Amino acid sequence: MESIGRHLLRDAAYERIRGAIVDGTLAPGAALRPDELAERLGLSRAPIREAISRLAGEGLVETKPQSYTRVTAVVPKDVEDAAAVLGAMHDLAVRNIAGKLSTDHLAAMRAANARFAAAVAAGDVEAALAADDEVHAIPLAAYGNAAALGTVERCTPLVRRAERLLFTSPQASRSVQLHDDLINALAARDEARAVAVNAAIWGHLHHSVDL
Repeated sequence: MESIGRHLLRDAAYERIRGAIVDGTLAPGAALRPDELAERLGLSRAPIREAISRLAGEGLVETKPQSYTRVTAVVPKDVEDAAAVLGAMHDLAVRNIAGKLSTDHLAAMRAANARFAAAVAAGDVEAALAADDEVHAIPLAAYGNAAALGTVERCTPLVRRAERLLFTSPQASRSVQLHDDLINALAARDEARAVAVNAAIWGHLHHSVDL
């Protein structure tokens, strides 16, 4: 059985490297050298190697033995595939919670979308991403399916770089409207409309970003 300390170090390395890839600090094509990362993060090489292996399994890192280990490019097909999976998980949530969300849930979604709209208008991509996550997290949490939540956690990094492009583009205002449409459909207990809007949200991500 591995020690708790090693487990925590591995997770810390994974979260910090993944975060740097997702926010663009480690750009597509950037070389990942365990020695350099270990020094930068103040960790040993072992958790760095384990983190890189995990990120390779998630499609954020690519390796070729004796040749390179680097951040993957943003590949349109990968974004499309991940967005389709995310859309399916959110579809499950919407179908199961339509007509069941409380007024507090709906108010929280509206408040998050207001923050999203303000962030988009201000060009604050970090705040836009956080608010967008809040909007979508509420139906997922209300659904309460651990498998769906785990799948969303795994697939989100693959679309996050595309979301950054979308939320700084003129198409971002469309996302504000789609959020409103989703909230209104859920408030009206209109499952069919909510499902249709959810599909539009995840389709919009891929088709609105020139990768």
